[in-house]
Amino acid sequence: MDEEEARVDARMLFQALRDHDGGDAYTTVVEPWLARARLGYREALTAGVELLVATAVEGPDERCGELLWELYALSRVSEVLLTGFQPAGEHAGVWPAVSRAEYLRLFTGLGLTPFEEDGDFDPFLHEIVEVEQAQDPDEPVRITEVVWPGLWFGSLLFSRAGVRVRAGVRHAERGVADRSPLYWAYLRRHRPTVDLSQGWGSNSQWRTDFRVDLRTASGDEVNACGRGDVDAEDWTAPGLSPAERRELLRHRCLVRTPGGAGAAGEDFFPFDWRM
Repeated sequence: MDEEEARVDARMLFQALRDHDGGDAYTTVVEPWLARARLGYREALTAGVELLVATAVEGPDERCGELLWELYALSRVSEVLLTGFQPAGEHAGVWPAVSRAEYLRLFTGLGLTPFEEDGDFDPFLHEIVEVEQAQDPDEPVRITEVVWPGLWFGSLLFSRAGVRVRAGVRHAERGVADRSPLYWAYLRRHRPTVDLSQGWGSNSQWRTDFRVDLRTASGDEVNACGRGDVDAEDWTAPGLSPAERRELLRHRCLVRTPGGAGAAGEDFFPFDWRM
């Protein structure tokens, strides 16, 4: 077996899904890749995540550099497989469809743990897919349906659960919370996305770091590898208040029309913020 045949990584799976034409993508593309990944990829990924969790807050161990790239590539696989569960839109093109059971079989096979919590809404755990606007503008955000499951990798949040919610406009505004650009995301059918791979070449784009969110005994570490103070006003968030910057960091998008003049039409750069 030559080196190319022996290689197993998430970029390989992503490209195979991109090139797949026809049905039954799980049996044809995912299952053979997963069978090979169980030979060593899963163990290496688990060991790397354990090191990342132990070091991320103080600054990731230099050995985690390629792991952050691999987790990003794996997140791309997750995102294209989830497009089939999303509202219709023009942002994603056509990707192979898998069932919820097949999606979970892939990621549990790699050691991740799914969750479908439908209790209190938590932007750390939940991505708003659609908003039902309540008549009372002060009605808190309430989950009405879990659209797709989230995934944990130990205490590292790999992906949030997609949810439909009902909320008053002062908490989540329809057309903003569910349709404004989603940061730290590669692809959604129903809304634009912004991540640091955009604008780079076919190889350079894969040198994008995965966003590290941790849930620990002492609290949440949001974008733990970031080095910027989310409360410090700077050029990366023109017109946003400190509260709006915090909302953008936690939700990964705007959830209401910003109060600052001109802010709604601005492009933001929140990738180094940390909370």
